[in-house]
Amino acid sequence: METMSPSGSEWLSRARNDLRVGLPVVLRDGGRRALVAGAETVAQARLTEICRGAKAELALTHWRAETLKIRIYDGDLARVALTPETLIDQLRALIDPVADLATPLKGPFRALRGGDATLARAGLALAKSARILPAVVLRSVESAPRDLTEISIEDIAPPTPARLRSVAAAHLPIRAAEGTRLHIFRPADGAEEHYAVQIGRPDLSSPVLTRLHSACFTGDVLGSLKCDCGPQLSAALDHMGGAGGGILLYLNQEGRGIGLANKMRAYALQDQGFDTVEANHRLGFDDDERDFGIGAGILSALGVERVRLMTNNPRKVERLSREGIEVVERVPIWVGETRFNTDYLRVKSDKSGHLR
Repeated sequence: METMSPSGSEWLSRARNDLRVGLPVVLRDGGRRALVAGAETVAQARLTEICRGAKAELALTHWRAETLKIRIYDGDLARVALTPETLIDQLRALIDPVADLATPLKGPFRALRGGDATLARAGLALAKSARILPAVVLRSVESAPRDLTEISIEDIAPPTPARLRSVAAAHLPIRAAEGTRLHIFRPADGAEEHYAVQIGRPDLSSPVLTRLHSACFTGDVLGSLKCDCGPQLSAALDHMGGAGGGILLYLNQEGRGIGLANKMRAYALQDQGFDTVEANHRLGFDDDERDFGIGAGILSALGVERVRLMTNNPRKVERLSREGIEVVERVPIWVGETRFNTDYLRVKSDKSGHLR
């Protein structure tokens, strides 16, 4: 039987899973290699092993570094020296901000400068795609241990439209419209699937009423009052049903792309008085980690070239346009304000540029 070598996307899927369960992986950049472990998931024994006998470091995004007042020499990230005596509890206190107010005294830190931060940067990108906290422990190695996953940094990239494929579709009557068809799209790299809810039979020769809706378990399923996601989802489907057709893309990018666990960490920070953007930054994430290019790829696969886009977010308009989808009209979607989501909506407008 012929032995087949795994593709780059297969290695990426393995590397994500390894980080999630606490296994280190090897990242390769040309002839350079580094042993990399997720700071959130690594166990004490493996942490000690990584830090033993060589220069080990902790890589943090510049957002988390700024919160900790760590000097930043590499632009979008900071690197902090670790020792074999580093304890897992000390490490977790550095990377998880939920207990920052309880343990405000941290450091002193020895921020590293000089050298190439490419492998550290790739490690942070991999941690983000694994939906763990964006912080990694790493040290240089000459070669990859045989039992660890090795991946090139070139394979660590967000899903692109070309790497999505349709895997299934079927008729699904729903409350908003009995004539609904659900399409499932799967990225080649093993990341989350995304869904296209096709209401009726949209006329593809005309601009299609469309919405890009990011998954929100708390709002869409539980009816959370902290956000307007659930009401927006219902309003969009009802609007499309009333109009006789449309396409709602349900993109599995929970918590603006940081995953449900990190979203709950952000909620815990909001309970301490930080707003949505501040919470994301303290965790080490950007304001918004979503990739709306995924939506453009799905629309292209469905044969949609022009849309009337239901959104209050100009970034969605810009990204679709950049990917070749013509947005002929922005259709506002406003579902009201409550005492629970007032601050959330204000921050979306003031800091994230959403229109009202």
